[in-house]
Amino acid sequence: MFSIYILTHNEELEIAACIESALLSEDVIVIDSYSSDRTVEIARRYPVRVIQHVFESHGKQRSWMLESVPPKHEWVYILEADERMTPGLFQECLRTIQVQQAQPQYVGYYVAERVMFMGRWIRRCTQYPRYQMRLFRHGQVWFEDYGHTEREVCTGATGFLRETYPHYTSGKGFSRWIDKHNRYSSDEATETLRQLETGSVNWRDLLFGKTEVERRRALKNLSLRLPLRPIVRFLYMYFGLGGCWDGAAGFHWCLLQAFYEYLILLKVWEIRHLPVPQLDPELNGVPVLLQPEPDDFLLKT
Repeated sequence: MFSIYILTHNEELEIAACIESALLSEDVIVIDSYSSDRTVEIARRYPVRVIQHVFESHGKQRSWMLESVPPKHEWVYILEADERMTPGLFQECLRTIQVQQAQPQYVGYYVAERVMFMGRWIRRCTQYPRYQMRLFRHGQVWFEDYGHTEREVCTGATGFLRETYPHYTSGKGFSRWIDKHNRYSSDEATETLRQLETGSVNWRDLLFGKTEVERRRALKNLSLRLPLRPIVRFLYMYFGLGGCWDGAAGFHWCLLQAFYEYLILLKVWEIRHLPVPQLDPELNGVPVLLQPEPDDFLLKT
């Protein structure tokens, strides 16, 4: 058996279905970021543990959860509220854990998501199979911040599961999706600047990476350096990946992703060009605004 963590914040529309899918395990732990809606009230109707913790970032929330809320089992699985555990995935997790207990080889496993959007699985334009670290041995995998999200830090080798999980990415409506990604774009802008200044493209991983995770991360670093990124991303997803075969849902998804890239570019420009408050000692510490020099970043990027 393994424990299941569920991360929540204002998920009253999703939390019941998520918990019910997770109750295949007898140890389900809801980590809530002080929701202002009925998320906690609904969660407490089920035989689960509910713990609240102030949200700082995705990476820090996961690390706090793993350090401060011990699971009942050695192996754990992480669910987001808009994701679901499936019976097939649950059984594969059990079989995998049994194998690892007999012959330890991996500390964690990646699982591919199936993005559900506008009532259907949009397989092509979402880079399927797109893997996330979900099942791992407690104490052997940690998380650090990366842009608006997180990246795993593993103490040993990792593997991949065959079963997938559904991810209902806009189950709470388009307005919620846009609001959320507007917030995410601020963190992504900061990470974009850091990568442009200190990072580089790993061409070896991009061309010869052994796993989807290595290739995708190298492609991400390359995409940050491409001109006209929003347009390039739409064309890549809609025509290159085959989003045109995902119907109307695929078209709208590709547009939303291009819009998200555009928000990131705008906020990179904002960071570089908006006046920065500085304290002037000659004015008794009164803040003054220093205006950066203009450039044509948006046109170049």
